[in-house]
Amino acid sequence: MGFSLSGAMIPRHVRRMFEQRFEARVAPDRDTAVLNWRGHACPVRIGNVSPSGAMILFDEVPHIGERVTLQMLDRRAAAGQVRWVRDGRIGIDFTEPRG
Repeated sequence: MGFSLSGAMIPRHVRRMFEQRFEARVAPDRDTAVLNWRGHACPVRIGNVSPSGAMILFDEVPHIGERVTLQMLDRRAAAGQVRWVRDGRIGIDFTEPRG
């Protein structure tokens, strides 16, 4: 049995002072999606999306590094990993960049 981190275990006390992202985040065409997580299909809201990831609103607390699949209504399913968790939001890095 491996050890996994939950988002609550890695608090972020410092806000970003400047933009560190390499890609622009955009609002999605539709704001709902389905997150496949631990064998369950969970409806979620999308905060923003880029070719390499997404920020979604999700009440559960997945583990950092946990594998998920995000199915946006107008696109094919995207496999990814949870990269951060904070205040009812999670960041997902897609396994393969989306164009």
